[in-house]
Amino acid sequence: MCYLDGEYNQIVYDILNNEEFKKLKNIEHHGMTRYDHSLRVSYYSYVLAKKIGLDYVLVSRAGLLHDFFFSEDDRTKKDRLVSTFVHPKFAVENSLKYFSVTEKEKNIIESHMFPLYKTLPKYSESWLVSIVDKVVATYEFSQKFKFKLNYATNLMILFIISKL
Repeated sequence: MCYLDGEYNQIVYDILNNEEFKKLKNIEHHGMTRYDHSLRVSYYSYVLAKKIGLDYVLVSRAGLLHDFFFSEDDRTKKDRLVSTFVHPKFAVENSLKYFSVTEKEKNIIESHMFPLYKTLPKYSESWLVSIVDKVVATYEFSQKFKFKLNYATNLMILFIISKL
């Protein structure tokens, strides 16, 4: 997945070229790679943040880092379920280890699974990434499992994604 927006690419260049972050290209996530999922969430959040006047730089970077954690392919179903509830903590830890992360970015990353994870989104940017992540994940899961969402829901998701 490549985005032709030069400003976006400049904002996230260091993350996309980090060797640890590139390892996400090898981890399946929602029927694609965790790298591609994170890139999609980041870019769509960036576009929306610019349109509505939020901090699009922080949104771009934190959106990209929201699932920056590692897991084994041979995890049990139970391990995968537990990961849903705890991975924001590991994403924050990795983000702090490899990048300079502000408190606002930390909240964006840590709260993206709200209400399934305990951290409450404190900022509009946090809510934006959380919502975009859920819309993108819903679309990705519908593609992966080839299930038909309610026709209106499918149209809404496709409309949102196409306008970003």
